[in-house]
Amino acid sequence: MSRGESDKFSESITWSHPEVREDLARLRREAPLVHCITNGVVTNFTANVLLAVGASPAMVETVEEVADFVRIADALLINVGTITTRDAEAMLKAAAAARETDTPWVLDPVAFGALEFRTRIVQELIAFRPAVIRGNASEILALGGAAGGAKGVDATVSSAQALSAAVRLAAVSGAVVALSGETDYITDGSTVISVPGGHEMMTKVTGMGCTLGAFIAALLPVTGSAFRAATAASAVYAEAGERSGREARGTGSFAVSFLDRLSTIGTAATP
Repeated sequence: MSRGESDKFSESITWSHPEVREDLARLRREAPLVHCITNGVVTNFTANVLLAVGASPAMVETVEEVADFVRIADALLINVGTITTRDAEAMLKAAAAARETDTPWVLDPVAFGALEFRTRIVQELIAFRPAVIRGNASEILALGGAAGGAKGVDATVSSAQALSAAVRLAAVSGAVVALSGETDYITDGSTVISVPGGHEMMTKVTGMGCTLGAFIAALLPVTGSAFRAATAASAVYAEAGERSGREARGTGSFAVSFLDRLSTIGTAATP
């Protein structure tokens, strides 16, 4: 997972990489407290995913409390999926507190570029320097300055097509960019890691991308590296998705199987 200096596209990482396994094991030992201000559609699933991987989730969203809670949390997730005016105020307060306290945080710019209000709020949030920006191809294309097609919050272009925009965005923003798609890509603007795997059924279950952002946030204080956290989370997710896809009968059983896989992957029950 080390960054190559001579080759922008250095390597492909999977669950079998020893550092990925080490990071997940350490996450389970340390159980970091992750403050989530997230999409109302996926709050419950997000909490369950964080519990499955060994983190401690907290969904504190009240404007009067967010800044104080950031100061005691180990990491922060801000996801603008179902943003309201009140949410925006809370998100900006939380991001400002994270900047002040050096609390590492992840920004998920859901549907950036599609609607004016959320686009403006995301631009304001980026000024508070997230450690990681996680998005699909359409969102990353828009953030990187290119026009991307979108259907609701879904990407209509491939992650490979958005890779150049991801590299550009990372270089300009100072954040590691985690680009989700058929193949995930992680970049800091100079190095790119690809993460293959997953399953097509992951696109049919609400919140798979949103919860990946929370998982990345959980790994930030554990690894001390935004690049490593985003890579490890993506690799574990891809493996859990691939295994679940092989045994699921449909999207309902897939979602349950996915949580089961996350909670057991790397243990004696599921090596």
